Amino acid sequence: MATRLQIAKPDILRHFEDLPSKILKPTQLKRILAEQRGFWRLAQSTNTKAFTEFLVDAGKLQELHFPFPYRPETRYVWGRVPLLEIIGSLKEDGYFTHYTAMRLHGLTEQLPKTIYLNHEQRPHAQSGELAQRSIDIAFKAKPRISNNMIEFGDVRICLVNGMHTGALGVVEEEAVYDDNQSARVRVTNIERTLIDITVRPVYAGGVAEVLKAFLQARERASVNRVAAMLQKLNYLYPYHQAIGFYLQRAGYSAAAVDLMRQFPMEFDFYLTHQMGKTDYVPDWRLHIPQGF
Repeated sequence: MATRLQIAKPDILRHFEDLPSKILKPTQLKRILAEQRGFWRLAQSTNTKAFTEFLVDAGKLQELHFPFPYRPETRYVWGRVPLLEIIGSLKEDGYFTHYTAMRLHGLTEQLPKTIYLNHEQRPHAQSGELAQRSIDIAFKAKPRISNNMIEFGDVRICLVNGMHTGALGVVEEEAVYDDNQSARVRVTNIERTLIDITVRPVYAGGVAEVLKAFLQARERASVNRVAAMLQKLNYLYPYHQAIGFYLQRAGYSAAAVDLMRQFPMEFDFYLTHQMGKTDYVPDWRLHIPQGF
């Protein structure tokens, strides 16, 4: 004898085919069952677990687990959905950054194995005054990196808990990451990406990849927009000195480079952390890796 789930199967499958989003949280799957139970004439004993197992067996539902150390997540996916859209659903208001944004904007020829999804911290005031000794100590140490990452299939997913920016420079667009399937993603625009990878080159393949990104962006990026974003971001550290160096090394116009000179240069700064032997660029008061 056919079960009530089997009898209702055509209606159930049609319902999922018509969903506007094919990515569901566990709470959304539970809500669908509660709202449609009467229409589908399902027994009260049909719980979410049984409903899910039926959909996996009879339909196109995938159950995906993301065992992040700080907060594991589960997503249900109906049919074929781009991986980036699934990852983007893991954090409310999350957006792709750093090496992932570089790839999406065509600023690297590499296909990074780590996908970076940023979710911003709550607003809080920056504290502390800058001093040369504190800068020296900070940049001789290892860079702070997120430990909230997992291996997922052929990629690693890293959740970055970035500073609060109000999603400055974040855009929504269609993009292709690693195959021919286009995905609708939230991602930092080119100017914000150049800033982010300067701040955290460890999330961008290192300083050589960052320089290549500046080269690739030369005909597309607005340095005026970069300067305006830097003013809004109001970093404690003088990252404009590193950005000015990259702009100059990548052959941007003198007028574009001079926009970074409008910011104060009161301290010696570092292109990245733990460089070992360095060369010094007086023009930008900047230590860079020796021979870079």
